[in-house]
Order: sequence, then C-alpha cells, then structure tokens
Amino acid sequence: MSVILSSKAQLEQSLNPYWKRGATIGFVPTMGALHAGHCSLMHAAKAANEVVVLSIFVNPRQFNDSADFDKYPRTLTEDIKCAETEGVDFIYLPSYDELFSGQSVASEVQLNGLDLSMEGASRPGHFRGVVEVVYALFEHVNPSNAYFGQKDFQQLAIIRAMVSSLKLPVSIVSCPTLREIDGLAMSSRNLRLSQSERQEALVLYKALSFVKKHWKNRPSMEVLDQAKQLIAASTLRLDYLLLVDPDSLLPIANNAQSAVVCVAAYCGEVRLIDNMLLLAD
Repeated sequence: MSVILSSKAQLEQSLNPYWKRGATIGFVPTMGALHAGHCSLMHAAKAANEVVVLSIFVNPRQFNDSADFDKYPRTLTEDIKCAETEGVDFIYLPSYDELFSGQSVASEVQLNGLDLSMEGASRPGHFRGVVEVVYALFEHVNPSNAYFGQKDFQQLAIIRAMVSSLKLPVSIVSCPTLREIDGLAMSSRNLRLSQSERQEALVLYKALSFVKKHWKNRPSMEVLDQAKQLIAASTLRLDYLLLVDPDSLLPIANNAQSAVVCVAAYCGEVRLIDNMLLLAD
C-alpha cells in the first residue's frame, strides 16, 4: 500500500530514515493521468532503488496557455491505484506554495540554448517552468535517481543541463518511449482526443518512421519535406518537424552518425509531440 503525502513536512518525516542510512531513492515526477509509459518509469525505479517516490503535480508554470492547463487530464483516483499496483512506496502530492515558496536558483540556471528551439520557441517560458518545478521537487525528495521518458526528448536534455550546471547529486535516467500497438506515443494528452482524432494522430508516427527509413540515403531537407507532406495531407496542423543533434538539439548535417527527428502538431485542440532517435547503420 502506497503512503500518500501532501506536504513537505510529511515527506521529510517519511524519507528521513532512508536519507540517514544513505538508501537509494528512485523518483518519478509526473503530472498525473498515468499510463503505461509512466508505469515503465515506476518499474525501472523499483528495480534499481530501495525506495520509490512518485509525485503528481500539474505545474501551471510550464503552461503558456491557461486553457491548456485547465483542460489537462486529472485522474487522481486512478493514478493512485496505478502507483500502488506498481509498488510505489510514497505518492507525493505537493502544493504550489510549498514548491515555489521563494526565489529559486533554477530561475537563473543557464540552459545553453537548449530551450530556444522546438518547444521553447513554440511555448515561451515552458522550459523555465519545467526547470523550476523539477528543481523544487529534487530539493524536496533528494533522490538518488530520477526517471524521465524519452518522448519529452528536449525536456530530458534540459533537465540534464540543469543538473550538470547546478551540480545536483542525482542521476537522470531516461526510459524509452512506449507506444500503442499502432505506433502512437503514449501520452496523457491522448485522453483528450476523440476517436477520429486518435486515428488521425497516427500520421505523426508514420512521418517519423518515414524519416527514419530515408534519412541516411537521401538529402535531409528532401526527406523532411516529404514527411511534412504526409502530415499536411491529414487534419493535423504541423508546428514543427526537425532533424536535430541528440546533444545540442541543433540541426544536423547529412553525414551525422546520430540524430533525433522531433515533431509537434495540433490534433484538433490537442497539441501532441513525439520523436524518434536515429542511428546510422
């Protein structure tokens, strides 16, 4: 049975025995609406740590659209059942005031330009909000290892940059993107899609797969243009489709040994993102 904690004081009281004896603490920060992708993070944390903490907090600071924040799926009862099934020891439900009680060094941390492209360009302030909440959660939990999904590839790179810049004593563990049987990346936002939109959203996986198949044999811009045409022929509205370096997130040359193709598009009112890691044969 997972222990539910709703304050920093409760969290500290519960984790203090583990901190004192240097136990490994695995941490899975989420915004709830848990799905199998989150379960894979919990499973990885459970396998590698003595105790596992999962947090659920829908962070308003990373939403540049208040309507998007209001409509974000909230399924707390189901989330708690999911976490308990996965054997999570503690479920942390922090309050906004405790997370953001004062000025944070995360507000000024240098992100080396990683936050300027893709999601950063489309959602001003988004990554600063992400960095601030993740830093605050790390301060509260003091984890040994923290687990994030590769579906949010840019976010993962930025959190790693924050940890490196601030020399935080936590290892960032990335876990592969989980997909539905038809290829759609698992996402809490999928709950907002109608049945027809859910089918239309599959074009993102088709476009990424097209780039993966052809990126080493044909000019990058030509491949990207054809992938964009696939999306243009659907009902989705493309935000971006880019081929970037996995570390710098800058556009890559044709002779790169590895790359990530990243996409964002609107399916109805719902903004979906996805990516696919590409490696030269």
